[in-house]
Amino acid sequence: MKNKYNILILLLLLAFASCSFTNKTFDDPDKDKLLIQVITYVLERGHFDPKDIDDEFSTAVYTDYLEQLDPLKRYFYKSDIEDFEKYKTQIDDQLKAYDVTFFNLTHERLLKRIEETKVIYKDILSKPFDYSVDETYNSDYEKLEYVKNKKQMKERWRQQLKFTTIANYDELVSENEKSEEEKKSLVVLEEESREETLKSIDNYYNDYIDDQQRKDWFSIYVNAIVEEFDPHTFYFAPEDKDRFDQQMSGKLEGIGARLSKRMDNTKIVELISGGPAWRGKELEVGDIIQKVRQEDEEEAVNIVGMRLDDAIKLIKGPKGTQVNLTVKKVDGSIEEISITRDVVELEETYAKSSIVKENDSRFGVINLPKFYVDFQDYRKRNAASDIKKEIERLKEEGMEGLVLDLRNNGGGSLQTVVDMAGLFIKDGPIVQVKSTGEPKEVLKDKDKSIVWDGPLVILVNELSASASEILAAAMQDYKRAIIIGSKQTYGKGTVQNVLDLNRMVRNNSQGDLGALKLTTQKFYRINGGSTQLEGVKSDVVVPDRYSFINVGEKDQENPLPWDKIDPVDYTFWGSYFDYDTTIKKSQERMSNNEQLKLIEENAKWVKTRMDENTHALNYEAYKQKIELNEEEAKRFDKISEYQTNLTFESLPYESQLFATDSILKEKRDRWHESLSQDVYMEEALHVLKDLKMSYTVKNVASTVKE
Repeated sequence: MKNKYNILILLLLLAFASCSFTNKTFDDPDKDKLLIQVITYVLERGHFDPKDIDDEFSTAVYTDYLEQLDPLKRYFYKSDIEDFEKYKTQIDDQLKAYDVTFFNLTHERLLKRIEETKVIYKDILSKPFDYSVDETYNSDYEKLEYVKNKKQMKERWRQQLKFTTIANYDELVSENEKSEEEKKSLVVLEEESREETLKSIDNYYNDYIDDQQRKDWFSIYVNAIVEEFDPHTFYFAPEDKDRFDQQMSGKLEGIGARLSKRMDNTKIVELISGGPAWRGKELEVGDIIQKVRQEDEEEAVNIVGMRLDDAIKLIKGPKGTQVNLTVKKVDGSIEEISITRDVVELEETYAKSSIVKENDSRFGVINLPKFYVDFQDYRKRNAASDIKKEIERLKEEGMEGLVLDLRNNGGGSLQTVVDMAGLFIKDGPIVQVKSTGEPKEVLKDKDKSIVWDGPLVILVNELSASASEILAAAMQDYKRAIIIGSKQTYGKGTVQNVLDLNRMVRNNSQGDLGALKLTTQKFYRINGGSTQLEGVKSDVVVPDRYSFINVGEKDQENPLPWDKIDPVDYTFWGSYFDYDTTIKKSQERMSNNEQLKLIEENAKWVKTRMDENTHALNYEAYKQKIELNEEEAKRFDKISEYQTNLTFESLPYESQLFATDSILKEKRDRWHESLSQDVYMEEALHVLKDLKMSYTVKNVASTVKE
């Protein structure tokens, strides 16, 4: 039945992508205008809660767009803003006419101002900073006014650069005081601190700003438009769509190396464990790729100075094809290395599990970073099928209870979460989905098999979102699991579909238009409530580092509202687990936990530091503040020193891989070490023991009574 459900979902997605909008033909020789034409049409007809594109909408786009272009207000002048303001309420009219005049004006002006700032920052950093002057810097950029002239612009840059450099200066002074070598003068240290800042700013301009093409800036403009509909509607330029697919599937086809741009060079920063480059053992971290030659070409392409995205396109390629790389090795030698491309799996995307021992008990821990899926073929590796495998493996090792860790899991595929929930219950509804003007749809688990029927705890935090919230909510409503974590999860109760915009254009000669991630539905708990804005309330609330930071859906711009619908019929999990008593015991333990009290104090302290906007540029005052913060921070050192008596072990199948994969072993060792210091995991295991004990006691009592 699950396969039939998956096929139905796929057919619905294809129908949405290829049929829903085909009553309109799009054709414009100007790619920018064509993109605006297609996107506005799709938004008005496909979004769950479409907005009126009017003057109010125009003003909001105008404000958000300029904030994204110049968040620190160090490019545009007040005169520029005056030139732009005449379009403040005209963007809606331009969108309807597929006119990009406003974008063209801002883009040309921005490029001009960027070139001017290159002269400004280099001039400022060529002269010493006087740290004896009593002055402050305000980092509340939203309240800053735009400067009126070049003198004010230079002063703004001077303060920002001095604020950046004083941190470098303080670090160099501290290192100099500790050094056993001959001490450097403060004059020399001040000069070195400016050189460090100059290097950093140069790298930013060379590796990012100068790499941006017109299409990149236009993507920012398009997203300022689409994000007015809601925070999760997003335009993917072609390269961004490739990255999104890669993140969701956890796979790519290529050589298996992570690259970055350093000045004009494409440098290898990581070899992905198990990938072709890692297996070949010829490439190393730090190597610089200078040229790329395909197997069917004689001439190599020089990629020095090329945009990183363009270089990656040349290096990646289909499985089984060969690419030849001219590489400058770390030792300075030049080599040509041939690599046969392959499918590369990004291990950190996937579920991982561990057995944890506590006295005579053995429990299982599964960490799930996201609800991944291959959109091209659901039957391939996905989060639900992987979790099922890990549970079976843990059962073979004698697992008595399971912790499913969904902390920091931002969600993913709706299909996988429905299938995954079915692993823990016999059958029944999992989530309700509603489209605008359509009757609700109840997505159910119809597979009566249960993969795990024992004690279950789910760990969440403020960054657990979307599919994570669906699973946590369903297990909570069924009384199948106990949820431990933040006061509430992220609060994303919406569903997105990704639409290939090229499907909307017939005989497209303008090149790849990219894709639009579009909010098309809202989902609801089986009890009728929405997780939108409110998230899932934990059964046992524990403080963490995010407790006082605005990170949820309710803190984003333009979120859809909370609402509720009718509940569906469902039956509580039929077991002898005593959830109410177990939750009460856990709450009592947590309220008296000194580690959690310290974590909460630290979270409040961090929030206070984050809210500070005024910073001293006088070194004595700056140093005094730093020393005060460091002294205050010492009382939180015990947080990182916390140690449980838990022992975590990899499963046998994974331990066998360590013999040939030292990188994987190192990653697992680090994970196990962090788990052994994790107070939340420690409590989750206490809860599992309590659940197991309550099951034994009540089951025995029931047997005696019968």
